[in-house]
Amino acid sequence: MDVLQGIERFAVAQKITLMVNRYEIRAVDGNGQPAGLLAVAQQKRAAFKEQVTFYTDESRKTPIFSFKARQRFDLGATYDVLDAAGTPIGSFRKDFGKSLLRSTWHLDAPGVQAVGSERSAGVAIARRLWDLVPLTESLPAPFVFHFDFVDASGQLVMTSERGRSLRDRYDVTVPGARLDGRVAAAMAVALDALQER
Repeated sequence: MDVLQGIERFAVAQKITLMVNRYEIRAVDGNGQPAGLLAVAQQKRAAFKEQVTFYTDESRKTPIFSFKARQRFDLGATYDVLDAAGTPIGSFRKDFGKSLLRSTWHLDAPGVQAVGSERSAGVAIARRLWDLVPLTESLPAPFVFHFDFVDASGQLVMTSERGRSLRDRYDVTVPGARLDGRVAAAMAVALDALQER
């Protein structure tokens, strides 16, 4: 059984290494603190066709799901979320036009279609101004930003909230577990790994 099945809340933390970006997906305890490891994700930097694979643990021997770009070097690329056998279980894409001012993503999975955007337009604009300042590209953005994904009826499907910390850490909520936890984890990692694309 999938460890992310039916999960309504988890945490994602980035671990920076020389050649790859790694992410830990952890359960959350009653106090909102990261607990048991659910999955480890790894993203190769400067890949021609973006792909992130999620594994059961740090040994990275057993892949459990992944997401992969359909196109190469496309600012509006669609990413397919695949189970361990390579079967599509969802997809997402960045809305390049709307993302010029406020990052916006489209998320599709069985029974769920949602649009996610930055909660605060002010923070979205401040982040863009920060990126224009010379020498800040190597510094973590000092902003706490959040994404809310809602369906066509306005019902909340998923949130990702960036916490205040030196390394990127996100608290992810999936109300009612309507969205497959693997798709939610893939989207949460993508919000960090692909945000500047």
